[in-house]
Amino acid sequence: MNPFQPVQPSVLDRVWLTIRYPYDVVSNPVNTLLSSPALSFLLIPTFSSYSTSLNLLFFYVTWSTLILSNSPLKVEVLGTLAIRILFYLLPALGFLAFDGAASDLAVKIKEHGETALPMGKEQGGSKGRWWKVALVSTANVLLGVFIQSSVELVFTKVLRIRSALKISTSLPMPWAIAIDLIRGLFLREILSYVLHRYALHHLDSPITAFHMTWQHTISAPYSFVANYDHPLAYVIRVFLPTYLPALLFRFHLLTYHIYLAFVSLEETFAYSGYNALPSGLILGGVARRQERHLMGEGKGNYSCLGIVDFVAGTSLGEDIVDHVREEAEDNNVQERVKGRAKKVGRKPKSRSRS
Repeated sequence: MNPFQPVQPSVLDRVWLTIRYPYDVVSNPVNTLLSSPALSFLLIPTFSSYSTSLNLLFFYVTWSTLILSNSPLKVEVLGTLAIRILFYLLPALGFLAFDGAASDLAVKIKEHGETALPMGKEQGGSKGRWWKVALVSTANVLLGVFIQSSVELVFTKVLRIRSALKISTSLPMPWAIAIDLIRGLFLREILSYVLHRYALHHLDSPITAFHMTWQHTISAPYSFVANYDHPLAYVIRVFLPTYLPALLFRFHLLTYHIYLAFVSLEETFAYSGYNALPSGLILGGVARRQERHLMGEGKGNYSCLGIVDFVAGTSLGEDIVDHVREEAEDNNVQERVKGRAKKVGRKPKSRSRS
């Protein structure tokens, strides 16, 4: 046996790496961005950066092992599937179980009360179609993963060109990840507006009927509704605006999975129907706009975040600026800022000499 030959990971090692991968994707790059040695040296000189270095080293070893011991397509597909399960399907299932098992409590934090309960009377009760919505939504998520893997097969096996996403053992720098995330989310905002408005809500579009008789028959949103639609309408409304920016800018696979995690969490909370959301300053407004679109027969609020709707004048009710202002007032942002400013500007009391 050659002592210098690298030991191939066992089946159990590969399974563990696959399970741990989604957590490493989200936690380590964020730690890298927020607590890199440079930032630690400039901002927190009293703290050590050894933990960050060890995290980076461990993540690099994990990433390199995954890439070297598996085919690139396998890493991409399994990683994408794991991200969608961890950040969308499982939370959506948890919210659905909570709404059904603790309906008395859930109705108090739902924006539209009992109307928004998946198993409420207005949505058919426990024998309603909540199970169908969950099943179709899950199937559409799997359809998106299938289309993504098919694109990679066409690129690499049929056309014999480089992969659609960049897959390598090297890791992108934090600022490169941040730039790709910003321009990817911005392009997604534009694509979602154009495709949603003109392909799914235009009178001359043959797909409008599919979208209106599927998603727009739901009386109030809950998380599984985000991906509930006719499969063709789902591809146009959800998959293409999400995947095309990654394809156009050729994201690194790591960047794409972070981007997909953000999108999945946005879908989960924006369609949850709850009036108490994490980071309410952003998600609260997004959720209210999605509700108005769904319950307003699709007469506005076509984009994901509401930026393009604000520019195009198609916002239903309050626009994104109004939502940010309202959320800031609700959270007493201005008073908190003034309070902190006063604390910063407060002069220390002089001590009297005895």
